[in-house]
Amino acid sequence: MTNEELLKQLEDLTKDAMRHQVHTLLSILQHQCGVRYLRQHFSGKDAPIDVTAFKRAVPLSSYDDYADYINQLADGTADNDQPLLSVDPLVCFFSSTGTSSMKPKLIPYFDSALSKAASFLGHQGSGALLKRLFPPRPAISKIMWFLYGDNITITKGGMKVMAASTYPLQSGNSKASQSMLLSCTSPREVILGSNFEQQIYCHLLCGLRNFDLVDGIRAPYAIGLIKAFDLLESKWEQLCDDVEKGFPSLEINDVSMRDSVVQVLGGPQPDLSKRIRSFCEEKNWGGIVSKLWPNTRYIRCVTTGSMKHYYSRLAHYAGEVPILGGDYFASECCVGINLDIQQPPESTQFVMLPTAAYFEFLPFDSKENKTIAEEIVDFDGVEIGKMYEVVVTTYRGLYRCRLGDIVKVVGFYNSSPEVEFVMRAPKTSSEIVTEKDLTSAVEKFQLELRNMGIVIEIMEFSCSIHIDVNKRLKIFLEIEDGCTLLQEDQLQNSIPVLKRCSSFLEDTMGGIYKVQKDRGELCPLAISILKPGSFDHLRQMVISKGAPASQYKAPRILRNHEFVDLLEASALVTIN
Repeated sequence: MTNEELLKQLEDLTKDAMRHQVHTLLSILQHQCGVRYLRQHFSGKDAPIDVTAFKRAVPLSSYDDYADYINQLADGTADNDQPLLSVDPLVCFFSSTGTSSMKPKLIPYFDSALSKAASFLGHQGSGALLKRLFPPRPAISKIMWFLYGDNITITKGGMKVMAASTYPLQSGNSKASQSMLLSCTSPREVILGSNFEQQIYCHLLCGLRNFDLVDGIRAPYAIGLIKAFDLLESKWEQLCDDVEKGFPSLEINDVSMRDSVVQVLGGPQPDLSKRIRSFCEEKNWGGIVSKLWPNTRYIRCVTTGSMKHYYSRLAHYAGEVPILGGDYFASECCVGINLDIQQPPESTQFVMLPTAAYFEFLPFDSKENKTIAEEIVDFDGVEIGKMYEVVVTTYRGLYRCRLGDIVKVVGFYNSSPEVEFVMRAPKTSSEIVTEKDLTSAVEKFQLELRNMGIVIEIMEFSCSIHIDVNKRLKIFLEIEDGCTLLQEDQLQNSIPVLKRCSSFLEDTMGGIYKVQKDRGELCPLAISILKPGSFDHLRQMVISKGAPASQYKAPRILRNHEFVDLLEASALVTIN
């Protein structure tokens, strides 16, 4: 299909969304009716091809309900004559992006023509929208794309495990993967490199060498671009030296990656090095994108949810270059796409795709910090202004599975819900803050400090709940390196001011926290100011344990003791 045909199809699908939803569910059930997961809920009989009967018989599920089946598939012990989750052949597993535990979840990816057709429309439709806004320029056609193929691991049964976002790069010589690779400023060896920090450096080096060919700058998430620009600030002199010599730093010890970058550099480039140095030595990083990459028309990445924190810094680097919000694609399935890519990226709205999966919605009570499982509704039952947890039945063997994503319905595009991503759902009803509560409170805390004349940049933040006699919430804050607050002679003097501000932070923490505090069930809030780079160490720990680098998101609610211990060991001072 042409780009315009793709866009017309997207438009048509949203006009009769509920009919397409019913057809999607029926096609899934017809295709998968014999799998063991469904048959167990129908007393061994084939699943009836009926929406009402399906909902009556099949309960809501979560990852834990599939864990035994997934382990059998991963270990190679499943009976091939009795498919567990899907009748289609298993290709690989996608590792989840969650950081609540050390061990990433495994999402099975089955070779399904129906599934491919469903995801094709989302991915290709998104590309068509971008091309409509920014028509291709043959002479300026490169993307400085911060992609990371991640190290592939192998399960006991011999199945590959990788990030969903990098599957096209790992899956062979498909037309889509070849097109993506050809558009990148970096060679394949950098994208599939073995060291995340070295890959960022090489992406920058290749992007600087191809500065005049860069049409756009992309990453899956805003944090990926922030890490790249942070590295540019700290390593610009070394990058200039490498461009001048035509050879990457000896710190890059991945041989294939080094060799491929040497080819991209094409020998010594003293004039280019001088040009880069002239901008960077000013150390004025505002609008640096258009200075170093003058032909760049856009920056694109996800800037919603936990990524919203990075938007202001990204906008500082971007200057006049527009930032475009990404799409809503989960490891489990496509959920929605950003049809209006010129809308403010920090509040991106996604139009849900009625043929990507069968969607249901659990109402979320923000006052009680929990979902209401008795009131599940369909596409046509959601109400504007209300929040819901998304539930999916997919072509890939998940049935009424809770994604753990909380969205807010902000309208309808034709008859398809238009949603904003709000946060990840609380893990238990006992959690006293949400990601949204914490992010909002930290933003207000930083503003309050500035009102008191203390200008600081909070680079990262997270929190954990400590339970002794009573519960206590501890917030971890990493402040910009070089801030006077961190200087040894100033740190102790700053404690009284921070202590006064901590009460303000506590008062803005959200409804559940306030209720429990008023009941006397919580000890006073604790704030730990961390050494610069503490969250980088956390990222390295998470990635070393198997989480995909390309999908990394800093955890806002810490539920893993090793994560908490690492940050507590990095504290410069803790204010109780």
